[in-house]
Amino acid sequence: MVKDKSFGSRLFDFVNASVLLVAAIVTVLPFFYVIAVSFTDPAVVAKGGIILFPTKFSLAAYEYIFSTNTLVRSLGITVYITVVGTLINLLFTSLMAYPLAKTHLRGRRTVLLAVLFTMLFGGGMIPTYFVVKAFGLTNTLWSLMIPNAISAFNLIVLKNFFQQIPDGLEDSAKIDGANDLGVLFRIVLPLSLPAMATFALFYAVGHWNTFFSAILYLNDNRMWPIQVLLREVVIMAQSRIGDAGFEETQIQPLTIRMAVIVFATVPILLVYPFLQKHFAKGVLLGSVKE
Repeated sequence: MVKDKSFGSRLFDFVNASVLLVAAIVTVLPFFYVIAVSFTDPAVVAKGGIILFPTKFSLAAYEYIFSTNTLVRSLGITVYITVVGTLINLLFTSLMAYPLAKTHLRGRRTVLLAVLFTMLFGGGMIPTYFVVKAFGLTNTLWSLMIPNAISAFNLIVLKNFFQQIPDGLEDSAKIDGANDLGVLFRIVLPLSLPAMATFALFYAVGHWNTFFSAILYLNDNRMWPIQVLLREVVIMAQSRIGDAGFEETQIQPLTIRMAVIVFATVPILLVYPFLQKHFAKGVLLGSVKE
């Protein structure tokens, strides 16, 4: 028989629930505000005040942002960067993690120390820019994908995950005539699909949020990903809306900004709840030490 909770326990539950409720409200209210303003008539927004529900429904802001192909083009660039960049990340990370998972590899510890060093120290923004420029990657989408092809943290975790795969499976494949690449792509990677899916999510979210690198390396605003375009629309005054690729308009700038924020945020918000468990799982992948 379950005993009744003590007064102190009930008080703790009440305080805990109250704090969580307040935190949830504070977190959700800005989203309601952004969505409400984006669907509110610009004339109502111009009067000021806090809007949590569209008092006068209007699609003027959305009609405006879709009046040109600027936003759609920017979203297409972001999707391209996310898909292609994630494939590049997974390919290079797995190709480097697999040999480093072999304890008999000569120079393995030296390479691992070099990888760990990059987690603590970086070359800096200006040297990195010069390297990207020297390879002719500036003002190309490759500049957003190649320099960050391998994450040191993901590499270490994936290496540890590969080490958990029994050596007998690889030995059997080699007896059947498979080389190292064959073992990797036919045996190791199929057995590592949960890990690969997790790291694909990590990399994909990073590419979707690409912002600073695009500002540094892209001079053509027609190549801007969605986050850079969002930044331009949010910080621009009405007289400079055209600098973000849109035509000048008399529509309240705030409604335009909120509409762009909704358009840029909704895709990842719709996907993330279904993939959240993989993010939590990814923290534990490869956590077994050598």
